[in-house]
Amino acid sequence: MRERAKTKRMKTHKVNTSSFSIALCLIALILSSLGTISMAILDPVDFLALQSIRKSLEDMPGSNFFSSWDFTSDPCNFAGVMCDSDKVVSLNLGDPRAGAPGLTGRLDPAIGKLTALAELSVVPGRIIGSLPRTLSKLQNLRFLAISRNFISGEIPASFSGLRRLRTLDLSYNLLTGTIPPAIGTLPELANLVLCHNRLSGGVPTLVYQTLTRLDLKHNDLSGALSPLSLPSSLQYLSLSANRLAGPVDRLLARLDRLSYLDLSINRFTGTIPSCLFSFPITSLQLQRNLFSGEVRPEGQVAISTVDLSFNRLYGEISPMFSAVQNLYLNNNKFAGQVPGSFVDRLMASSMEILYLQHNFLTGIEINPTAELPISSSLCLQYNCMVPPLQTTCPLKAGTQKSRPTSQCVDWKG
Repeated sequence: MRERAKTKRMKTHKVNTSSFSIALCLIALILSSLGTISMAILDPVDFLALQSIRKSLEDMPGSNFFSSWDFTSDPCNFAGVMCDSDKVVSLNLGDPRAGAPGLTGRLDPAIGKLTALAELSVVPGRIIGSLPRTLSKLQNLRFLAISRNFISGEIPASFSGLRRLRTLDLSYNLLTGTIPPAIGTLPELANLVLCHNRLSGGVPTLVYQTLTRLDLKHNDLSGALSPLSLPSSLQYLSLSANRLAGPVDRLLARLDRLSYLDLSINRFTGTIPSCLFSFPITSLQLQRNLFSGEVRPEGQVAISTVDLSFNRLYGEISPMFSAVQNLYLNNNKFAGQVPGSFVDRLMASSMEILYLQHNFLTGIEINPTAELPISSSLCLQYNCMVPPLQTTCPLKAGTQKSRPTSQCVDWKG
């Protein structure tokens, strides 16, 4: 009996030991799995921040951007969310496809809790309200683009703390107030795009040679630009449709890396520096200002489009402009003969647009029976001559073919 009991106890012990071992293995497997999962679990602060952001925004009709934002699953798999380890590093709000409906609502201040965020963008939509001041807490932010919405209020001065920011695009909103001067001291800023807002005041001095694109067009900026206010690193500069004034010849002479320049619809004065026409520019827009003086390029102008219209420029037209494809010199005080090289380029379809109306030009050497190519446009109305050709001019050129003789007698520009 004792032997049987001993044998039974030994068998029971073996069974218990075997069961315990199996349990240990299962627990180890579970712990191992939990360990693996824990590496992918989003930081709780980021998780709550995404929840707050979701509550403050909605899809516009036709948009289903937030359909994947199911907080019972991994937020790092949400549309527009990118993570590195357990932190959100990129947040792109809205369907990025062109023409897709955007979002409506407001930007929640909780965005500022995504401390590892390096990229933040919002697609065009109907988001209202001001820019959260908490954005300035995102010390790792390199790309910030919130354009084509209805963001109002001022640009927070605290944005000066975004020392790693390379792109700031707040274009096509309803922003007011001045551009914080400290924006000009961001050491890595390469693209500053604030166009189509209601910003006022002056253009801040931008000192760092990292800046390549500056777009401030269609605001209410005023004042003068100092010769050293913009860095020579600029390749794209648009200040169109503001109230900026004063001379810019010394400033422009320094910006010899420009490939695009638009200063149109302002109150700039003084002369246009000759060296400007030798810069690697594809489009030069200086129309509707108060520029004066003669225009003398240093060599053949290779710029595709040159618009100097509606200024106070005078003297003879330089033949160095004959290689320009679209040339607008109308509504100035140019006098003398139209260069013969212009006619040659027009007839060869190399020059597509030549607008010379509303000047004091006295002649052009062209056969009255010649027919311009369909691809070429020439306007000569309202000069000190009778146009030798019947040409198609823009409606705003008026119907008068020539200037009154009294305006042309002894004209010297």
